[in-house]
Order: sequence, then structure tokens, then C-alpha cells
Amino acid sequence: MNDESKHPDTDNEAEANRPLEINGVRIEATFAEAFDMKATRVIITAMDEIWAEHAASAMSGFGTSVIDCKLEIDIERRLLPSETPDGRPGIALLAFAMSGGDLEKQITRRAGQCVLTCPTTALFAGLTDEVPRDKRIALGKTLRFFGDGNQISKVIDGTRFWRIPVMDGEFICQHDAPRVSGIGGGNFLLVARDLHAASRAARAAIGAIDPIPDVITPFPGGVTRSGSKVGSKYKSLIASTNDAYCPTLRGITDSQLGDGENAVLEVVLDGLSYDAIAEAMRTGIRAACSSCGEHGLVAVTAGNYGGKLGRHHFHLHEILS
Repeated sequence: MNDESKHPDTDNEAEANRPLEINGVRIEATFAEAFDMKATRVIITAMDEIWAEHAASAMSGFGTSVIDCKLEIDIERRLLPSETPDGRPGIALLAFAMSGGDLEKQITRRAGQCVLTCPTTALFAGLTDEVPRDKRIALGKTLRFFGDGNQISKVIDGTRFWRIPVMDGEFICQHDAPRVSGIGGGNFLLVARDLHAASRAARAAIGAIDPIPDVITPFPGGVTRSGSKVGSKYKSLIASTNDAYCPTLRGITDSQLGDGENAVLEVVLDGLSYDAIAEAMRTGIRAACSSCGEHGLVAVTAGNYGGKLGRHHFHLHEILS
């Protein structure tokens, strides 16, 4: 893995600190700090794209941040019938949590309430990794009990599936899904002269990131305006507003915003590998700069905590070189 654990901060220091601009947009000599997570991919299929979309939207709802949702989950990509286990239209979702226990609890609950309930759907594992039994997430293994004793299992090519009777026929569900290591908290901040420019830059970035596999941007539209810092003056909160980038607090806090920098939006990324997140950041930043460098995007920076939060560091100058 080409991550910071193999490339200490002291390496390439001169390279990382050199001035860098893309289409007139200043790229700050800083890094995004990300941390280890547990991850899985599931595939929802249905009779048509509409039912698959309903189930995927429901399952990924309230899945923006582990701070309070306990799960970060989003649609990775839409699948053609030729790409799914049962030859029907499908959607792949990626999910990330801070622990294997949180991941299993959230996936099982969401599968039961959002996929089992949706007409015509089926649910499959989206990863083929060979992992020990205690690192697999229960899908049909748990949901089968809804069949009240009328459920039937079948093993096909070494994989167990469950047929659970429901009112439109049967809900087909794979027995379990692999749980693997992932990375959460990749990020970059788009600093603009006004909100219109920041919004346009963010949409260009997300549009470019969307086709990239193995990565998701779980916030609404892929973007958040409520970037956070660790801790708060209130003991009950583990995170609070990133006051250094709030334009209304300039003058009363240690602001990082200069003159003419009046709006900031943040793109947060989770991925199955360092390389997937680095490619998404590189593609998104370049798209934002190309689209808005002459239309109000002033700078791109990133959020970190001095290297104390996570071991994966994405240096902007390094990944954009």
C-alpha cells in the first residue's frame, strides 16, 4: 500500500512544500489525514432499476458520518444485468464503520428494514475476499428467521443463499458478506470567493469522482458544509464546527481564510485502499480547478489534525504531481 505508513512526513519535504497552482487555483502544501475503518460491499438487485434505486436509497439513508450515524454508506455505482449475480439490474453500495461490530450491526439492520422490505429485491455480497468466518457479516444468516421456519437454503458453487418467503414471492439473500479493511476520512476543502463558486466547484469534483471504483463520498451530494474539528467546548460532543474555515467567525477565531475567501465546501471520501482515495482526490481536485479556476475557486486545502488522528496521509502536492 502506497500510504504514509511507508512514506514518513520527512520524505520529499521540499517537493511537498513547493508552490503549486492549477488553473490559477492555489493548492495548499498540506495533507488530508485519514484513518482505518472496516468495510464491505453489498449488491442489491431488483426486477427493474426503479426498485433497486428505492432499496439502495433507503439503505444508504442517514449514513453520512460515523460521528452519529455509526456507518458511512453510499452508492458506489449502478450495475448492468450482465454484472450482477442474478442477471437483473443492480446497485453496488460501499459501507464503512469504525469497528467490525458496528459494521455488522448497521448492515444487518439496514438490510432487514430497507432491502428485505422493498419489492422484487435480492441481496448479495459484493466482495469475493476469502476471510475467516468471524470476519464475515451476517446477511441471510440473520434475516432468514423472518421466514418463520419456512425459509430454505441452497448452496451454489460453494456459496450459501437463503430463500425467504415474502408476499411478492421470495427474497433471495446471500448467507454472509466479507468484511475487509478500509480507509475513512480522505478529504479536500474548496475555498471560494462566494457560495455559488464553491457549489459549482464541488459539483464538478463529485461528477468526476463518481465513476471511480472502490470509493464513496457519503455526504449529501458528496459534499458537506459542516466540516468539523476534533472536540468541543461541550463535553458531550466529540466534534464541532471547523471554525478556522467559517467565514462568519473571521476576526474572532484563528481563521485560515484570507481576503476574498468567503465560502468553503468539503468533499469527504472513504475507500477500500489508499490508491483509490488518492485517485479520487486527484481527479476531483483537478476537475474543480479546471471548471472554476477562472470563476471564483481560490484555493484547495485539506483537513488534518497534525498527524495524530490517522496513519493515512494524503499530501495534496504529492498526489497532484
